[in-house]
Amino acid sequence: MRQIAIYGKGGIGKSTTTQNTVRALAEMGKKVMLLGCDPKADCTRLLLNGKRQPTVLDVLRDGGGEVSPELISASGFGGVICVESGGPEPGVGCGGRGIITSIQTLHELGMYKDNLDFVFYDVLGDVVCGGFAMPIREGYAQEIYIVASGEYMALYAANNICKGIKKFADQGHTRLGGIICNSRKCENEEALVAEFAKRINSRLIQFIPRDNIVQKAEINRKTVIDFEPTASQAGVYRSLADKIFKNEQFTTPTPITIDELESLMREFGIAD
Repeated sequence: MRQIAIYGKGGIGKSTTTQNTVRALAEMGKKVMLLGCDPKADCTRLLLNGKRQPTVLDVLRDGGGEVSPELISASGFGGVICVESGGPEPGVGCGGRGIITSIQTLHELGMYKDNLDFVFYDVLGDVVCGGFAMPIREGYAQEIYIVASGEYMALYAANNICKGIKKFADQGHTRLGGIICNSRKCENEEALVAEFAKRINSRLIQFIPRDNIVQKAEINRKTVIDFEPTASQAGVYRSLADKIFKNEQFTTPTPITIDELESLMREFGIAD
């Protein structure tokens, strides 16, 4: 069983990318569980046709501690097992703590089964909180992929995430599998992100072009593969899934300085 965490700046399209990729893996016949690690609990909705399921923390709170796999998971498109960690009441507690509790609960319930090919963690934001770093800090996720774009703040966040990965990789826990560019149609975007990936000792594993069909599929509460399986964008997600499945190139990242990042942006004409 391979455990994979997807990180990236908030709003970069990480959850959309993850759900479409997971759906493509399921189409390949892989058995996948997706754990949404965002207090908003919206990391699995496209796989569940928009249905919002009870989160792990909701069930633990409302059930007085009684919990079962049936109460906290649902079967999505392609048979993907969908789980949402949830979070504390607004203004109370730590959102990252919900991830820790959820992973521990899944283990106690025996949901990390031998017949699973993949477990994906869709994790909020960049690694600034110990709770949100849980999947890599505790060695649950051996593989990390970062969703970015050609925007400065997206690469800034990606570089920050690499700092966290490097720290835990040095302890032998995890490795970076590559950068996924979710296009924002920035100038020289694909070449810029590819060069960024090279400088942090990784690679651009997939460029995802911007396509309105993604938004149309989301409005219809589906992944692109379920909304329009013959669309070229569906093929892009299938390509990413295949690359992740076959990937054997894992590295310890070498984060760059802010000055180097700004210089890189200027080199590709972003600041002209």
